[in-house]
Parts: sequence; C-alpha cells; structure tokens
Amino acid sequence: MLRHSKHSAVGSRIIIWKRKHQMNQYFVYILLCSDNSYYTGITNDLNRRLYEHESGLDSKSYTFKRRPVQLVFQEMFTEVVQAIAFEKQVKGWNRAKKEAIIKGDWHLLPELSKRKQ
Repeated sequence: MLRHSKHSAVGSRIIIWKRKHQMNQYFVYILLCSDNSYYTGITNDLNRRLYEHESGLDSKSYTFKRRPVQLVFQEMFTEVVQAIAFEKQVKGWNRAKKEAIIKGDWHLLPELSKRKQ
C-alpha cells in the first residue's frame, strides 16, 4: 500500500513553485584572450561556459587557439531578449567602448560613440 505523506506533497509543491518563480539569469560576458583580443558571449551558466572556453572543447571556436582566457566583464540580465540585444550591441562596439565598460566607465560611452572627423 502506497502512502503519500503531507511532507512529500508539500515538498513537490515547493519545487514546482521554485521552478515557476526562480529568477532567470543570463550573462553577457567579455573574455580577454591570450592574443589580447576580446571575445563577447552570452550564457545562462557562466561557470560552465568559462570552463568550456578554458578546456577547449570546441576546436572551431574563436577562443580555442587564444587560450588561456580571462573573464574581464560580466553583466546579468533576467530577460533573455535583453541579454541577446546587449550582446549584439557590444559585439558591434570598438575596442575603446568595450574597455570602457570593462573598467566600469559607462559614462564614457556617449563620447566614444561620436564619429571622429
């Protein structure tokens, strides 16, 4: 005869609630590669993704021949659409703009965005 305790029923409801209400996390990150270039990416698991870059799991990836890599910037988002948009934006930036956010100098972005004539 199977019995369901109140504890297991409550426990399963808590797990379901956590799944529904757990905050999603997406990270846009910048790596400094061994050749002094920057790699910008997005992930929902930053530790796993850094491990993948460092271990060289994908021989066709940008970072494979540029290891070791160093995490120099990360920004967390709760909405994947916002994270994707920011990643695309950063990928289009020049080195100076990337270095400004790496240093935390967000206020420099408008000046760095002006065209040089």
